[in-house]
Amino acid sequence: MPRSANPLSDPDELTVTVSPDATTTALVYPADRDAIGAALMLAHGAGAGQRSPWMVQFARALSTRGLDIVTFNFLYTEHRRRVPDRRPLLEACYRAVIESVRRHVPGGARSLFIGGKSMGGRIATHVAAEDRDLSVKGLVLLGYPLHPPGRPADRRDGHLPAVGRPMLFVQGSRDTFGTPLELKPVLDTITPPATLHVVDGGDHSFKTSRTDPARQAAVVADAQRTIVEWIRHLANDDQQRDR
Repeated sequence: MPRSANPLSDPDELTVTVSPDATTTALVYPADRDAIGAALMLAHGAGAGQRSPWMVQFARALSTRGLDIVTFNFLYTEHRRRVPDRRPLLEACYRAVIESVRRHVPGGARSLFIGGKSMGGRIATHVAAEDRDLSVKGLVLLGYPLHPPGRPADRRDGHLPAVGRPMLFVQGSRDTFGTPLELKPVLDTITPPATLHVVDGGDHSFKTSRTDPARQAAVVADAQRTIVEWIRHLANDDQQRDR
């Protein structure tokens, strides 16, 4: 697969076969400089696909910091349907993209991390929890949907202890899908220990203020630095063990 020379140019497109009669599109944002030698897959949330401004901006920012970033559409988004597929089909799509990234993205063949925004991150945790042999180094979860807004008893955390890999949760302090205070007791029970990065004042999409764009940019950049350094640490440890 050809690699873009500049992350600000159009990302490379990768066609992924999910089943004999269904394909989806993945976008590859190659590391710009100081490549870590790792790839991070980020799946979109329930309401917006991989070409939404939020997903594109986040992917580009991480690629400029040294990560190969891969986004993709779940099948319902690829076919312009509004209602998400059932979880088994979402998971099948995620697994198909993992296999394609391993074959076609250099960082994915060395150190592969998975995750996503909201629903996309939740599906990544189910994929990892259901296959302990899956070659995934860790998970990055952006606004994990611990529960639907206003329904704190309707929890989505029962499978998390079975993930069995390092996890980084990036959560806005006023996320209506689950605040850091709600998440922390769950994460305290997980092995290996999970990492929680709080976006101070952030909502489910890390928005802090419409009147202070400088502060908004600063808190998002801080979260992105945390993601890259967390992955760099795990990828370096893994590469040293392989020597």
